[in-house]
Amino acid sequence: MADPIAITRTISIEPSEIEESFVRASGPGGQNVNKVASAVQLRFDLQNSPNIPEPMKRRVAALAGSRLTKEGVIVITSNSHRDQKLNRAEAQARLVALLREGAHPPRPRIATRPTLASKKRRLEGKVRRGGIKRLRERPDLDD
Repeated sequence: MADPIAITRTISIEPSEIEESFVRASGPGGQNVNKVASAVQLRFDLQNSPNIPEPMKRRVAALAGSRLTKEGVIVITSNSHRDQKLNRAEAQARLVALLREGAHPPRPRIATRPTLASKKRRLEGKVRRGGIKRLRERPDLDD
């Protein structure tokens, strides 16, 4: 049996959870593109994966966007190489990168306030800019 694919130190997925199908790639490649199914379509059932915790599933689902189907399956297609083995490795690497990105919860933002000095600099800049614009006005003819 194949070794599990490590996502983090504590989370890994079984290769049996990944389903791969090979299709003909579009684009350049000459007559070879019409004969060889070199593009890979990788499918990973995120919703029913027993190895991924529920909070991580929610984060990964948000990150996956249009790559996630209604059934909760992540579909990654790779056809940038002419070699099936390279496309397969790239698709798997993209899946692992997506899962690693969703493995860590985002750090909460800590609200901060601007310092007094930065407030003063901002107001001085506004006054300076207003002065420049005032010099562009048409001169007063009454004087």
